[in-house]
Amino acid sequence: MKAVIVCVSVSHGNTLRVADAMAQPLGARIVSPGEADPRELAAADLVGFGSGVFYGRLHPRLTDFVRALPSGPRQDRPGAHAFVFASSGLPETPVMPFTRPLVRLLEGKGFDVAGTFACRALDTWAPFKLVGGLNRHRPNTDDLAAARVFAERLRDARRVTR
Repeated sequence: MKAVIVCVSVSHGNTLRVADAMAQPLGARIVSPGEADPRELAAADLVGFGSGVFYGRLHPRLTDFVRALPSGPRQDRPGAHAFVFASSGLPETPVMPFTRPLVRLLEGKGFDVAGTFACRALDTWAPFKLVGGLNRHRPNTDDLAAARVFAERLRDARRVTR
């Protein structure tokens, strides 16, 4: 299985740590949107897209990158799957779903989105910075283990469906 993870991690490296944990069981290469080759993504069986959450949304570099991908059904790669992941100071809620907009965008690009993953992470946005940040020790070993388990499930599901 060929896997690639497109990741934007800008503040504290939290999202990159989550991407690293996922990349290990998938044997995935991690790239930034600027480094990503659309041909490599088209050839991959599984593509992850992740970033930190800023003002309730995934990073604009990631969403702009996905918007620029070719649209339409992926008839050339009908088994191509994607997943979305995020690290954030606050939890994702039904009222403020930060992964759902990217999931819908990917589906519109012809990806079959196999799942989403989110974990808490250090957040030093303005009011939280005054108290040293929110979630100072996250993602922690439990968060990274959960990210690995999520990736293993995606990998194992791909093996079964092949």
